[in-house]
Amino acid sequence: MLREINDRAALDILLREGPLTRADLEELVGLSKPATAQLLARLERDGMVVRDGVRNGARGPRAQLWRVAGSVAHVAAVDLTPHGAEFVIADITGRELAEHRAHLPIAAGSDVVGAFTAALTDAAAVAGRTLADLRHVVVGTPGALDPRTGRLESAPHLPGWCGFDLRGRLRDALGTPVTVENDVNLVALQELAAAEATGVRDFVLVWLDEGVGGAVVLDGRLRRGASGAGGEVDWLRVPDPAAADTGIGRSGTRWGDLVDSPAIVALATAHGMSADTGWAAVGAAVEAGEGGQGFLTDLARRIAVGVAGVVSVVDPELVLLCGEVTKVGGTVLADLVAGELHRLVVPRTPVGLTTVPGNAVRAGALHSALATARVDVFGLASPAGPVPYRSRSVDAPLGRAHALHDPHRTP
Repeated sequence: MLREINDRAALDILLREGPLTRADLEELVGLSKPATAQLLARLERDGMVVRDGVRNGARGPRAQLWRVAGSVAHVAAVDLTPHGAEFVIADITGRELAEHRAHLPIAAGSDVVGAFTAALTDAAAVAGRTLADLRHVVVGTPGALDPRTGRLESAPHLPGWCGFDLRGRLRDALGTPVTVENDVNLVALQELAAAEATGVRDFVLVWLDEGVGGAVVLDGRLRRGASGAGGEVDWLRVPDPAAADTGIGRSGTRWGDLVDSPAIVALATAHGMSADTGWAAVGAAVEAGEGGQGFLTDLARRIAVGVAGVVSVVDPELVLLCGEVTKVGGTVLADLVAGELHRLVVPRTPVGLTTVPGNAVRAGALHSALATARVDVFGLASPAGPVPYRSRSVDAPLGRAHALHDPHRTP
């Protein structure tokens, strides 16, 4: 049992830090030189680690480097949208082997499971792998998956993917475990693990894009709710606080109908601005400076009235805005939202922007897939999940692990 604990600690460190020498592991795991050498020999024999060249030292012999064997397992991460799906195949270290994009059917009655299986097969082939090589698949999608039925709910833009046990059908077709997760939840997980929310225990993430979504993290854990609809803030019933009239009744409406892309375009039109999408309208307003201030203030009021309901109940440390609308709005929009929010609630909750680069949904899906696969293969788990493999500079500081039992070292 103690050997297994030490092995897990070493694998966890190698996954986090990248290739290391025996001396590095000796220091980080807290074992003696003989015990660390035995540990590496054991992991190499079991196919868990491989030699990865040498590190040249200023004096003395070159030191052998070791890394986790990426071929131990592979995972797939998918960002599924009404406009297509983006796939990535990675090995257990998080090294991405292939990317693939496919247009999948969304109409009711379509063979969506067959189309997905074919697309994932193609993605795996690009990486030189087959479906049988995949240890876990995570699919990020709009809507919420009911854990009791496996059905995708609240996803009107994906009618062909609703009405049946999506998770179970995909699992049976692929022959491997599948997780179907809300796309905004995956962005929140990635923020928690490797971006702006690192070190934050309680935060709310709000997605403003073509549609609207949200995610709630409390005590470092994503809250999905009993039916999987936790964080679906777009269904909040709120008044319209905008000064400009866009025909929305003052008695209240669904918050998503105030801040989705069509609603933002309508609000911009009421302010004398023309745009095809919500993010185009916001981008033009930011560039216009004072000329766009009235529109941006009205939009900030609309955003804040929905966020206020969540903040009043949850009282998070941080509110993070994400999606194309806030990407182009930047700190200008975030600061306006913060000002309006603080007029509505008692907590002075900071409002910031997400910092995950590239496709945040796919990045979160990959993080989730790796976390699950590493538990299955190595028995590794942590509250925030593992961080995908990264290279470490020779001069970068090393974080010491908890000292574990070493029969070669006296207490």
